[in-house]
Amino acid sequence: MQRNQPAPAKRSGPGKPVTSNQRAHILVSGYYDFMAKIRLTKGELKRQRDALGQFARYLPTLQLKKQQLQVEILHQDSLLEQKKREESAQRSAIELWAGLLAEQETDLASWILPEKRIYGTKNIAGVEVPFLERLEFATADYDLFLTPLWVDNAINALRELVRLREDILTREKGIAVLRQELRITTQRVNLFEKVKIPQAREAIRLIKIYLGDQMANAVGRSKMAKRKLEEAVLMEAAV
Repeated sequence: MQRNQPAPAKRSGPGKPVTSNQRAHILVSGYYDFMAKIRLTKGELKRQRDALGQFARYLPTLQLKKQQLQVEILHQDSLLEQKKREESAQRSAIELWAGLLAEQETDLASWILPEKRIYGTKNIAGVEVPFLERLEFATADYDLFLTPLWVDNAINALRELVRLREDILTREKGIAVLRQELRITTQRVNLFEKVKIPQAREAIRLIKIYLGDQMANAVGRSKMAKRKLEEAVLMEAAV
């Protein structure tokens, strides 16, 4: 037996999604607002042609940047997953002998926490993306005769785990930067492809039609004036 499910509550406020009809209304309203500002003159025709030329030159650059960002994000996602697998393997290896740490009286925390983090940046499609260069640790100073031999390996293994974790966090920040830039670039590509270029082409078409009509009307008026003048000359000659 099926139960009647309550209708989902309608969302309201800033978080309410924009429907396709609302989006179409916004685009149509924007189109008429734009066309209302168009002056049907030769100067405006030149301005719209220049703007269309600029849009046509900029669009391929934006499209290329969008493709580069998409490829780089996929590449960075793959590297991030690889680093996460390395971290998981390192953690599993440490867990095999982690119980020995409880027997060790010496506190290793001061030797496995980095004293300094060195970051760099690399330019990817015009975006500065951070990356981890290295971590600097304090020198492990302990009595070699009183400390078990495995402590050296433990410190190195724990430092590597810390380095992997820091690398993962930095890569995640870099991917977030790339995704934000991709979102902005995609918006610009859509603006050029779906708004700016179509508007400029439509403005050029309407201005050319108007100027053509004006020219045709001017020629018609000229011919009419010429015919009236010829008729007046003939009438004077007949008198």
